[in-house]
Amino acid sequence: MRRLTASDLDFETQFTRIVNDRRESDAGVSSDVRDIIQHVRQKGDEALTDLTMRFDKHALTADLTSWRIGKDQCKAAYDMLLPDVRKALDTAATRIRDYHESQLPTDRDYRDRQNVRLGARWNAVEAAGLYVPGGRAAYPSSLLMNAIPAKVAGVERLVVTTPTPKGQLNDLVLAAAHIGGVDEVWRVGGAQAIAALAYGTQRIQRVDVITGPGNAWVAEAKRQLYGVVGIDMVAGPSEILVIADEKNDPDWIAADLLSQAEHDPTSQSILITDDANYAAAVEDAVDVLLAQIETKSVARESWENNGFVIVVEDLLEEAPALADRLAAEHVQLAVDDPEAIFSKIRHAGSVFLGRHTPEAIGDYVAGPNHVLPTGRRARFSSGLSVLDFMKRTSFIQLDEASLGEIGPAAVTLAEIEGLPAHAASVKVRL
Repeated sequence: MRRLTASDLDFETQFTRIVNDRRESDAGVSSDVRDIIQHVRQKGDEALTDLTMRFDKHALTADLTSWRIGKDQCKAAYDMLLPDVRKALDTAATRIRDYHESQLPTDRDYRDRQNVRLGARWNAVEAAGLYVPGGRAAYPSSLLMNAIPAKVAGVERLVVTTPTPKGQLNDLVLAAAHIGGVDEVWRVGGAQAIAALAYGTQRIQRVDVITGPGNAWVAEAKRQLYGVVGIDMVAGPSEILVIADEKNDPDWIAADLLSQAEHDPTSQSILITDDANYAAAVEDAVDVLLAQIETKSVARESWENNGFVIVVEDLLEEAPALADRLAAEHVQLAVDDPEAIFSKIRHAGSVFLGRHTPEAIGDYVAGPNHVLPTGRRARFSSGLSVLDFMKRTSFIQLDEASLGEIGPAAVTLAEIEGLPAHAASVKVRL
């Protein structure tokens, strides 16, 4: 962890380094992923069999159950949940569904002053693929956050790919697949799973959109395959920016910072405060909590390598501009008047207002999607929504009179652009 003070002469240089630090995949990952994609595209299931054994030590055999997890297994996993776990997942699913149903767009159909009929119609994509990580990052909450918006959008075929290292299944993920209405679950992970979803293999049919979190290889595969399929975003390591004054309990803010640090050693946690003594108190509280949590190894590496505490003179005047430059995935405003700061922030994946709104509540049960842009991409992109699983088709209808009104202008524009057939297609109707 490094402490920066806004009044220091070298603050701008140091802060710019933080802003520009990508913490994402390198050229070696890009090259490896390119080879994997090519292998899957050429060899299909044979490539998946080879790569799944190599990376996950799981044998994909002639037996379909080695490839695919049935809906009955997902239902059984849900039925076996402890009552409090089932209630928690059901509560999360209900709130996520309610929030995303409010995002559904409406079709447009109207006539303008020249009696030209104009509009747009929304349709869901036919098939969507959801990547669900295995191992340390096997989170049922992420499956719900991806599956429910897809189903709300109207996706007919919802496919999950997930690694099962050494054949081990994650029952919580299977239970979430049942709640989310997933149609297919395939026991394939890594960049090879993304390639299979994009191009299709003998067993796995291709999809139109791929969403879901993953490691650097999964993220790079999505980046390389964008255009073959739609994707939600190229996601990097998790980020949290906490803007807090001295009225907060240091233990609360320490937990907030480590809530992202424990995700991955490359995650980033930043505190901006206007009190140097309070900054020190939070740093001490982080050290205490790091000694207690089971994820301390990962969280400590993240905090020591990528954590920052920034001390400014005035939170309202200085913090919003710094926040916009960071364009962080999560921004938490633990102050008396969060709205005053929020009104000045343009770039953030999701904002959490007030002392009693920890970022972690958004990860599970608040309702808005927790799949959010990282790596300063909040400057130009948004979190996952139903619109990621839909596309808009515009339509136009003219009659003889309306063509007579606007057609001559089209002819003129076509002629000055040197496209005589364009001009002719309008002119012959006038």
